[in-house]
Amino acid sequence: MAAISEKVRTNVYLDAKIKRKAQDIFKQYGMGLSDAFNIFLAQVVMQRGIPFDIKIPNDETIKTIKDAREGKNMSKVSIEELKKEIGA
Repeated sequence: MAAISEKVRTNVYLDAKIKRKAQDIFKQYGMGLSDAFNIFLAQVVMQRGIPFDIKIPNDETIKTIKDAREGKNMSKVSIEELKKEIGA
């Protein structure tokens, strides 16, 4: 029989919009926010670090993100145009 682990309550401050979006995704897996956090924490312990790459964007990427958020240098492209461009 598996040992029952001790559960503790903790408070975290989350971005409300991101939390709702994440919960919708977790629901598709049949799990709640606590389950997802426990999976994340287990992976942190197993990998002895954050279980995914976290990178600081370079100056060009930061400018591109800023421009995109401001709607600069943007153009509409259709799926057909993209397919044509890649030869699909």
